[in-house]
Amino acid sequence: MPNDNPSLVLASTSPFRRELLRKLRLPFETAAPDIDESPLPDEEPESLVKRLSLEKAIAVAADFPRALIIGSDQVACVDNRVLGKPGSHDKAMQQLKLTSGKIVTFMTGLTLYDSASGNSETLCEPFHAHLRELTERQIDNYLQREQPYNCAGSFKSESLGIALFTRLEGDDPNALVGLPLIRLIDMLQQFGVDVLSFPTSQ
Repeated sequence: MPNDNPSLVLASTSPFRRELLRKLRLPFETAAPDIDESPLPDEEPESLVKRLSLEKAIAVAADFPRALIIGSDQVACVDNRVLGKPGSHDKAMQQLKLTSGKIVTFMTGLTLYDSASGNSETLCEPFHAHLRELTERQIDNYLQREQPYNCAGSFKSESLGIALFTRLEGDDPNALVGLPLIRLIDMLQQFGVDVLSFPTSQ
C-alpha cells in the first residue's frame, strides 16, 4: 500500500494510546480526529464513549479510504458521575478529593472501522480502580509532579498515578490507559488481521 494509505490508523494523538498500540508490533499511523466530544443530554457514560470512539474513527476515514481505523474514548465515573479532564490544578484537586477512598470506573469505548467497506465494531470496556484515602498534601504533591490536567479524572496511571490505587479490577489492564488491547486483538482478527502471524514492524 502507498505510504499515504496505511493499513492501520489510530484516530488519536494521545502518546499513551500510541505507546500501547506499539506493543502489538503492527505498522500504523496516527491521525487527529476533529470532533465535538460534548455529551448529549442525559447520555449514559457507556453510550457516550461508544459514540465518540466511532465518531473519531469516521472523522479520519476520508483521509484513509482503505484502512482499518481505531477509535477510542474514555471517561472516568464515580457515584454515577462522569469525571472529565480537569484542565486546571484546582479542578484536579476537587476531582481527587471527590474520589479519595472510592471506586472509580473507567469506561473505554473502542471502535474498529473499515473505511473501505464502512463495516465497524464498537464496544465498551470497563475497568475499576480502588483509590487510597488521600490527604490534601498527597493530592497536591501528585498534581504538582504529574500535572495530569488532560487526563480523565486527573489520573495518570502510566507513572506516579499508580500510587493512587490500592486495587485494580478488569479484564484488560491496558483499558486503564485508554486502549483495551485484548479486545482490539479480537476485533482485528475478525477483520482479517492476525496479530501473532503478522510480520512485525521495526
